[in-house]
Amino acid sequence: MKQHLPLDLETYFAAVDDPRVERTKRHKLLDIIIIAICGMICGAEGWVEIEEFGKEKEAWLKTILELPNGIPSHDTFGRVFARLDPVKFEECFWKSGAKPEWDDSRSDRHRWQNPTSFS
Repeated sequence: MKQHLPLDLETYFAAVDDPRVERTKRHKLLDIIIIAICGMICGAEGWVEIEEFGKEKEAWLKTILELPNGIPSHDTFGRVFARLDPVKFEECFWKSGAKPEWDDSRSDRHRWQNPTSFS
């Protein structure tokens, strides 16, 4: 019998530890992750473009995310992703069902492993 995967992205990314100090959290980690993934799927090529994507699609994003303090700034995206465990994030990302076909000759194939270089 084929096992069905849950469709709730919160389930997939629950294993990613939030590296932020509790008192400095203005945005939910899942909101930050989902906006970043959606932005990249739609062609955003950096934290500034991901923030712009979030602002342009904020009304739609609010139908699937909480966004208690609106769209995070590009600086917030950069700081959060720079501190996430890249191995754990990648593991959760693949479990979510994403199946890109990598071209092994591409030098940027492991961009998420060094998120500080993603500018």
